[in-house]
This record gives sequence, structure tokens and C-alpha cells, in this order.
Amino acid sequence: MDIEYRYTQDFEQRQLQDLFLSVQWSSGQYPDKLQVAMKNSDCVISAWHGDTLVGLINALSDGVMTAYFHYLLVHPEYQAKGVGKQLASLALDKYNDYARKVLIAYDKEVGFYQGLGFEIGTGKTPMFVTFLTT
Repeated sequence: MDIEYRYTQDFEQRQLQDLFLSVQWSSGQYPDKLQVAMKNSDCVISAWHGDTLVGLINALSDGVMTAYFHYLLVHPEYQAKGVGKQLASLALDKYNDYARKVLIAYDKEVGFYQGLGFEIGTGKTPMFVTFLTT
């Protein structure tokens, strides 16, 4: 399987919608917002199999100290093949000189991120205010 990694922030709404819904993330219901979110990210690294978007990671950053990795997702057909690990590695390399690289992991993914060098923040609790669909 030949996967190409690209640094781009330009995606068609349908590409984002298909990828996000493939992993059952509700944000896939808002492809217009996802498209703007990618354009407004500091960096987006995407994985492509031919013309098909199969994964991506995006980062929000203050430009010098902290990079926050908001999304890391890989289409289920491409999971467990090194795509997510490569996306994360490329992002970590880009922000190598930053003091802090941050993300919020789903419990079932903690081991994956620990394998990349992330640690569980003791005494810290992620907190959210999220809009809900009706």
C-alpha cells in the first residue's frame, strides 16, 4: 500500500466528511466547519491513498511554546498499518523545538500515544464546553 503524506490545509468538504464519519466522529456532520477548521489550523498533515484522504493530524499553536494536536484520525481500512504513527511522528518532528506538545486521548488510545512519548498528565483533567446537535 502506497501512502503519500502531504502538508496541506485545503480539502473538499466531502473528503473531510467521509474521513470523519468513517471513524464515527460527530464532527463529520459539519463538513463546512471542518473545512474552515483545517484552513485555520497552524499545520495539517494528511495521508492519501491515491486520491482518497485516509488520515490526518492537525495542530493549533501559539507559534513558539505549545502545539495542541486536535485531530488525529485514520480511516478504519488503514488503521494498524502505521499511518497514524507516521502522521503523529511527522507532527512531532515539526514541533520538536516546542516546550509542550498536548493532546486529549480517548481512553482506548492512551497506549498508542504513550508509545509516541506522550505521558498522562497527573493532577490534570481535560475539560470541555461542546455544542450539541438536536
